[in-house]
Amino acid sequence: GRGHGRGGKGDGAAGGARETRPASFGEAVFWDDTRNDAHLMKVIKEGGPAVGKSPLMAPWGAVLDDKKVNELIAYIKTFKPS
Repeated sequence: GRGHGRGGKGDGAAGGARETRPASFGEAVFWDDTRNDAHLMKVIKEGGPAVGKSPLMAPWGAVLDDKKVNELIAYIKTFKPS
């Protein structure tokens, strides 16, 4: 991805030009107690402001149905440190 990067590190091409960098899914700090499936679903579908985060995280709910969002959540979780 252009923002979070192919490795989910927040180092995508579009991310580097932003004052607030996209989240790095591979950092333990990202996976605090709030980062459950419901939270990820909300931010993906409604965008960053829906959860008090950057407005640069665009909403994808008009583009991705719930099945696709759940597939994306499963993929994001593959970066979670053990």
